[in-house]
Formats: sequence, structure tokens, C-alpha cells
Amino acid sequence: MNTAQNHYHLAQINVGQLLAPQDDPRLAEFVDNLDRINALAERSPGFIWRLQDDSGNALSYQAFDDPELLSNLSVWADVQSLRSFVYHTQHKAFVMRRKEWFHLLGKPYLALWWIPAGHIPTLQEGVERLKLLREAGATPKAFNFSKIFSPEEEMS
Repeated sequence: MNTAQNHYHLAQINVGQLLAPQDDPRLAEFVDNLDRINALAERSPGFIWRLQDDSGNALSYQAFDDPELLSNLSVWADVQSLRSFVYHTQHKAFVMRRKEWFHLLGKPYLALWWIPAGHIPTLQEGVERLKLLREAGATPKAFNFSKIFSPEEEMS
């Protein structure tokens, strides 16, 4: 890891619009596994922080007017740590089943960006980065796994 990355962490937001209310039986498998997947994230190498309420998840946070539009916000040491969790753990099975629980949004639902080490992003900050990605495409200020920028590019 280079010197700049030692001073920066990776923030991520991802959103999804549920196909039904959270208490609908069609979403039971997704909702029932949140604690397990969140615990897996917290045990994963490179995990730093995630948004959560007193219940241990982020279902009560509303970043949008639509109560069925959920947000997930977290901080990781680097891109590889997040990518490993998302695609190389049990979490991948839930990513592959996303369409069973969420509408296809037709626009980016994941945004990544660099933050100074120690900074805890707000949900509004995440929403702004996602909006930026949707409007401008991948840039050093908001990107995705397909086009990654370095902390140096973000800060320049």
C-alpha cells in the first residue's frame, strides 16, 4: 500500500429499492440474514465502520423520500478489502440474488470514494457521491468497481 493510501480509506454507499415493505414475507430471507452478513463484514479484513442504528442494521435510516429505498454506508481500508468481502465471501450469494428482493434501478446504485483516515461519512455525503456518479459518471470524486481512482487523484 502506498503512502497516500495509508492516510485514506474507502467509503461506499449502495442503495436498493425493495420490491415490498420490509416486513413482507417475500423479503424474509434477506431481512433474516442481515445480522449474519453484517457480522461477516465486521470480521472481514479491512473493515473499518458501517452505518447502523440501535438494532445493529441501517434499515431505519432514510436518505430518500421512498421508505422502500434502503441505504448501506461503510468504510474500508482499501478497494481490495471491500471487493474481497463483496465478491469472495458468503455476501456474494446475496449479491447474486439482489433481483429477488430489489427493483432494478437502471442507474448506478453503488458509489465509492476516498476519505481521510478517521473521517466517518454521513448518509447525506454518500447520497451526494451517488448523485455525482449518476450525473457525471466515474470520476475521482465518485467511482465504482469498474473504474477505480486512487486517493491521489481524488485529492488533486
